[in-house]
Amino acid sequence: MARGKYHKPDILQRLNAHLSSINKPFSIGQIYKSLRLRDANERAKVNAAFDALVKDGRVARTHDGLYRTRMKGAEITGVLDMTSSGFAFLESEHSEVDIFIPPHALNHALHGDTVKVFMRQTARRPEGEVMEILQRARTKFVGVLRMVKNMGYVTPDSRHMHIDITIPTDQIGDAQDGQKVLVSIIDWPDNAKQPFGKIVDILGKPGENNAEMHAILAEYGLPYKFNPEVEKAAEEINDDITAEIPHRRDFRSATTLTIDPKDAKDFDDALSVRKLPNGHYEVGVHIADVTHYVTPDSVIDKEAVSRATSVYLVDRTVPMLPERLSNGLCSLRPKEEKLTFSAVFEMDENANVISRWLGKTVIMSDHRFSYEEVQDIIDNGKGKYKEEILTLHSLAQSLRKERFVNGSVGFERAEARFDIDKNGKPVGVYFREDTPSHQLIEEFMLLANRSVAEYVGKPTAQANKPAEKNKPKTFVYRVHENPNEMKLQNLSHVAQQLGYKVNFGKGKTISRELNKLLSEVHGGKAQNLLEVLALRCMAKAVYSTKNVGHYGLAFDYYTHFTSPIRRYPDMMVHRLLELYLANGKSANVDDYDALCKHASEMEKLAADAERASIKYKMAEYMQDKVGNEYAGVISGVTERGIYVEINENKIEGMVMLRTLKSDYFYFDEENYRVVGRRTGKTYTLGDAVNIRVERVNMEKKQLDYTMIEEENKAEEEEAVPAKKERRSRKKQ
Repeated sequence: MARGKYHKPDILQRLNAHLSSINKPFSIGQIYKSLRLRDANERAKVNAAFDALVKDGRVARTHDGLYRTRMKGAEITGVLDMTSSGFAFLESEHSEVDIFIPPHALNHALHGDTVKVFMRQTARRPEGEVMEILQRARTKFVGVLRMVKNMGYVTPDSRHMHIDITIPTDQIGDAQDGQKVLVSIIDWPDNAKQPFGKIVDILGKPGENNAEMHAILAEYGLPYKFNPEVEKAAEEINDDITAEIPHRRDFRSATTLTIDPKDAKDFDDALSVRKLPNGHYEVGVHIADVTHYVTPDSVIDKEAVSRATSVYLVDRTVPMLPERLSNGLCSLRPKEEKLTFSAVFEMDENANVISRWLGKTVIMSDHRFSYEEVQDIIDNGKGKYKEEILTLHSLAQSLRKERFVNGSVGFERAEARFDIDKNGKPVGVYFREDTPSHQLIEEFMLLANRSVAEYVGKPTAQANKPAEKNKPKTFVYRVHENPNEMKLQNLSHVAQQLGYKVNFGKGKTISRELNKLLSEVHGGKAQNLLEVLALRCMAKAVYSTKNVGHYGLAFDYYTHFTSPIRRYPDMMVHRLLELYLANGKSANVDDYDALCKHASEMEKLAADAERASIKYKMAEYMQDKVGNEYAGVISGVTERGIYVEINENKIEGMVMLRTLKSDYFYFDEENYRVVGRRTGKTYTLGDAVNIRVERVNMEKKQLDYTMIEEENKAEEEEAVPAKKERRSRKKQ
């Protein structure tokens, strides 16, 4: 057979083939060398080809003057999860695994940004490069200003922000070196390694309580003050309700009580109770009628939409509404006539609901109780309004029992709270427990929320009516999807390894098994581990116009109606309920979809800010306790270290694995433990341990502990007699 004539590939074919095989940044000089290009004409062809490839997007120029090829791979969009080390992972619904983004391939993208990424499969894992930033998650950051010559630099507090922000002299304003500031990114040139920013607010001196609390709010993009325009609008609201009272059902003569935390200032719910002639009880759940005062699209309403929720930090409440509304006009204070939106129930002695009424009312609270005061009445059967309190308690316990029979899931984890002095410094720790007094309020709020959702969402008999009239009305539901099946399987596996029999089926069987397991482990060594795993199985409750029920409560219909002073979704529900009680047409679903999504996002930010304030106060509380030893329990394990929660105050810190001296320990992810390679010793979630407080990092809100290992203890115990003996000999 005649051998065909060999045609040497031309320079462009060789270039394309070579670029398709490169997985790391390169220079033009490296291409010349790899292709052995010495001829000026060939180099000119390569340069022209490169210009075309860059223009076409198949080759990208990096910030350090190198190039990166996009000749082989796929485009994918998602959200960046940045690490403190400077690299990131792309989380995308289009990929089953997260995509690794090395630092040089971020191309100015930051944590939380929505980006388009060019992805390729490397030998180790999928790897990507940011091609385009589709949406910035944020442009404002909190940090400490440092002055170097005539230039300022802000080092952000966030562990996700891995670079400093340069502040030109004309953008520093009145800020001083060492102050904590809020800075906004104003420019980031392609060839600059750091962004340029402008100081937009001076928060104060690091370590000062107000500065640190404002910094936490600013870090999560949450407001810490109202604009003068909003405050002015609140002051101008007419507070005369005389003309409104005749149009409402009057409950001023019914015994009405508020029950709230001892330090509460806004009372948005009250309960009335009276015995009916037929022996049944009439219980009214009365909620502040915020929407009577706050009209749609007003200045105050727009601000409430933006905030979506009040934010509760350790030492303060940042309200959704100005104080004149939240603590004044709308707050159901004793001995004041107040406008309310109510759910009124006729109930028998077993808390069976005989009938229900929903509508606008006027009330006058007779007394304001704290939870502690109500609990004392429940425990001792004595006190003011004891008959009403004990009746409500009995009905609430019946409602609670029925709820758990129907499949509601109960998590009862004690929450640490702080006693704060006048300077905001934590001076003590106490625990919020789920007492019957809390349950009293909880059960009636749940009943009202469920009843409102059922009234709007539950299908009713519509005989001989056109099909379009049977369509569900637009409404705001509080929804909670079913637990994650894979995580349930993992929980079952771990529980069975620890000797607990679990048989998850579907629907109510799952909730019954969860409650049974949580009850069995209560007070035992495995309690913390299995409670944490059970919580991880649960979905996050959100707001939605699409009702899928509330799994955790075992309700087919559920909403938020009872806290309009502090949650905007409750205000939406009030407006929709008023509309539908008057037989109004269904509201625009697209408008409410967008509001639900925003409210859910803001709720998460507020919760994150609350946790950050708790972590800061925990670190602050432990500042003067470095060197102290405590008994604790392992609350988490990672490849970096072991999280330990101190028993007496629930304050969590980390024991780094490298500080464990008795062995080399590695992370066994499948079994939630770390294991010593030589000794086989294990540290598992839920284990009781002893720790020493090693250091406190206030900037990072972190606590470092060291483990007091048994081997070390034994060595110390052996050493003590020897030391005493040596001292004795010296004296002799």
